[in-house]
Amino acid sequence: MEKRIGAAIILVKDRAAINYLNKIVSEHAEIVIGRQGIPLQQKEINVITLVLEGSTDEIGSLTGKLGRLEGVQIKSALIKNDTVESGNSGIS
Repeated sequence: MEKRIGAAIILVKDRAAINYLNKIVSEHAEIVIGRQGIPLQQKEINVITLVLEGSTDEIGSLTGKLGRLEGVQIKSALIKNDTVESGNSGIS
């Protein structure tokens, strides 16, 4: 299956959702390349960014489960990366 590189931005408004969010992300650890979390304490929200590499089905499974959590919003973007499939780094 064709792999994609993607990013997901997650806005967590309800801290009670964080344990569930962490569990879901851990279940999909094989497609997570990187993760960054930023607490915005004055606004009482957390922003988490994920860099992902996987098929559209794998990424959709992760983002779909996260999007169904109460108090969580998520947006993602995917790009086709020919170098992922061929093993070519794209550097000459």
